[in-house]
Amino acid sequence: MSKQIETSMKTFFRHKTILVTGGTGSIGRQIVKKLTACSPKKVIVFSKDDSKQYMMKNEYAEYPEVVFALGDVRDASRVRQLVKGVDIIFHAAALKQVPTCEDNPFEAVQTNIIGGQHVIEAAIEYEVSHVVNISTDKAVSPTNAMGATKLISEKLFSQANESIPNQKTKCCSVRFGNVLGSRGSVIPIMLQQLLNEKPLTVTDPHMTRFFMSIEEAVSLTLQAAIMMKGGETFILKMESLQLADLLKAFHEYAAQINAKSPDILVVGKRPGEKLHEELTFPHEADALFEHEQFYAILPRPHLHPAFQKVDLTNYTSKEAPLITKEKLFHIIEQLHHTHHKK
Repeated sequence: MSKQIETSMKTFFRHKTILVTGGTGSIGRQIVKKLTACSPKKVIVFSKDDSKQYMMKNEYAEYPEVVFALGDVRDASRVRQLVKGVDIIFHAAALKQVPTCEDNPFEAVQTNIIGGQHVIEAAIEYEVSHVVNISTDKAVSPTNAMGATKLISEKLFSQANESIPNQKTKCCSVRFGNVLGSRGSVIPIMLQQLLNEKPLTVTDPHMTRFFMSIEEAVSLTLQAAIMMKGGETFILKMESLQLADLLKAFHEYAAQINAKSPDILVVGKRPGEKLHEELTFPHEADALFEHEQFYAILPRPHLHPAFQKVDLTNYTSKEAPLITKEKLFHIIEQLHHTHHKK
């Protein structure tokens, strides 16, 4: 992250009261960590997991500006309680595991759609100035319940800018790929399998996915809050990962640490999974612009004069530049060292 961006973040978030829903999750806790370096007035960590809240509260014992609130975005009255007096919201609370949402689709609706609407309504009622909704590439041409609910969520946050009662609240979304090292993602799972001398389970070696680091994800999210004018969808320019390359990197890493060379167990695609992911719909091509390290789908062409129109009609993980095997090796190594420290 450049010095200029760091400075603009510190200026923007200084003395602000900020609510982070899903604040104890992989992304939420990193957003909180970054915000504490910006001298905020208060950061409210809102989540439903009391164990994670307890652990995180101990970590932030010397940060009086970081406060913790237990609850669920499904509870409209609790959301309203916490939004009152807030300047900025980062909405990271979601059900994100594809198989879980496939098995429990209405639960996904309750959290990802209805919970999001509760955040929007409270933000408009209490005139929160900026709301950033965290979305996913699975919202594009969705084939599963998780993606479908996140697509509706995107539309809710976009339309909120045109809502009749809305006088002061600006909303936008950021569309993520897979986040490297996040809870439940493929690399930590495979690393655990390797260390336990279990076969590496893979759905399809030809499968590709967009990947971004947690640092990149958080940087995009915070920059979106600063740059947004309302209605945008911001997308990081990401590299892609082919699972076959990841398997090769794990074999090489096993040799380096003198671990048993892992067997491979191909389990096939899970219900609702695609072979390749997309980051934009074809119909979004006319509204697609770029600026430095990200793309933006704009509700109006001249909303951001500094952004440049880009001709990109087929942005899929199959066509995107691939992460090198060397970079994958380094990511596995870093994750192993982090895991070992715990």
